[in-house]
Amino acid sequence: MTRILVSDPLDKEGLDILKGSGFPVDEKADLTEDQLCQIIGGYDCLIIRSGTKVTKKVIDAGKKLRVIGRAGVGVDNVDIPYATEKGILIMNTPAANILSAAEHSCAMLLALARNIPFAHESMHKGEWKRSKYTGVELNGKILGIVGVGRVGGEVAKRMKAFNMTMIGYDPYLPKEVADEIGVRLTTFEEVIQTADFMTIHTPLLPETKNMISLPQFKMMKPNARIANVARGGIVNEDDLYTALKEKIIAGAAFDVWCNEPLEENEKKLLTLDNLVTTPHLGASTVEAQFRVAVEVAEAAVRYLKNGEITNAINAPRGKLDPETEVFVPLAERMGVFAHQMSGTNPIDGLEITYCGELAAKPTKMLTVSFVIGLLQKIIGRENANIINALPIAKQKGISIKESTTERSADYANMIEVKISSKGKTTSIRGTVFGNLPRLVGFNEFTFDAPMSGDMILVAYKDSPGIIGAVGTVCGNNNINIAQMSVGRSNDDALMVMTVDQHVPAEVLKKIGKVAGTTDVKFADLVDN
Repeated sequence: MTRILVSDPLDKEGLDILKGSGFPVDEKADLTEDQLCQIIGGYDCLIIRSGTKVTKKVIDAGKKLRVIGRAGVGVDNVDIPYATEKGILIMNTPAANILSAAEHSCAMLLALARNIPFAHESMHKGEWKRSKYTGVELNGKILGIVGVGRVGGEVAKRMKAFNMTMIGYDPYLPKEVADEIGVRLTTFEEVIQTADFMTIHTPLLPETKNMISLPQFKMMKPNARIANVARGGIVNEDDLYTALKEKIIAGAAFDVWCNEPLEENEKKLLTLDNLVTTPHLGASTVEAQFRVAVEVAEAAVRYLKNGEITNAINAPRGKLDPETEVFVPLAERMGVFAHQMSGTNPIDGLEITYCGELAAKPTKMLTVSFVIGLLQKIIGRENANIINALPIAKQKGISIKESTTERSADYANMIEVKISSKGKTTSIRGTVFGNLPRLVGFNEFTFDAPMSGDMILVAYKDSPGIIGAVGTVCGNNNINIAQMSVGRSNDDALMVMTVDQHVPAEVLKKIGKVAGTTDVKFADLVDN
């Protein structure tokens, strides 16, 4: 008998859907890890919010567990790699709280501009200090939006009504899309330097962690005000305290924090009289809670009854089309690779061709998997799934064309993708040997490199001694080369190395120096 456990509070409408499925449903909130481990073995489905931590220990105890449904977006409370390894499907509700988060961002900006929380507190003390809480208008001010995606775009639509001039930084959004919502795309530095108000809407990634720290605060206007309803950690909290305490900027409004609830050393922020705070309420509306509960319940029931996968963070390989499942890891890693090879330039289009025997097989999941990989470092891994990947790509102005051909030079099966970006086209080719994804072509070069680790690509003029020199640089900097392959075209060569460690930028520069080139690229594939 299939059984469902709901271990965090869930809106009644979602519970009704689960209970109406015919499966037994138990509600047991506020469980410790040990308590959850004691009972999880009897359940096929676990429905959670942010309170339950699904650790490796919990997953090991869940012998029958097939699906974990997260009523919300963030899944940092779930050990995703281990759940995937165990064949457990993880679902979330990536679009359910977009409007609520956008409206909360607008509310925070307004509260900050008019000192509403501080004036409210003063009134409740019996005071009447009108001059102390004089605010500023939004009218005519510059609003800087860092991350002009779904939430940032909705904020822009709403703040238009306040007659604000809107500028934005989003390296992955085409200009045409930004123009439609009235946002002028520019550099991160210009947003920092010129915005009167700034709002953040990026995922927390290695490259966005602490992206706003003391150097950025010192570049801002003294009257600048910043709001963050995205993720804690994008703004350095110690530097935020300094910037507010020393009046480097005028104010801040924060809904998200590095630690939730705040730890003792962070509570110094709450002593500031120019910081508006809320306890992660971006999605805390009646409507959003209704939507997340209903969406996760419907998705879980569809999967348990029909095996239909929707809103998936991961896609257990055994649940996919058996004719194409071996190519899914290849397609996803090619997507991650393609994004990193494009740099900061927005991708305009993809032309994906399935060659050889693949031409006669269902390939839609492979296309989706490629796009999921492509989007992972743009919107965050937890936000890209088999349901939303193609719509988000379309929203970002990426056209996708699929084709097939029975011809496949040198390989029984091959995936070729041509990526267009600002008029430039890059071609990558991949295949699978012995269930292992391999990169076998990049532009005019042909080679064979396993996509089992991080990769370094060095384009150089072919001459003796280059391979040895590059190997020496890697060895001297403790970079272990797992495999090396070289492709040649006339006098040009491309060295492709699979390595066991992340390669710092300074090491890449050293490699370029000994190879006599500046065309050295690094692809971080280790987590994919």
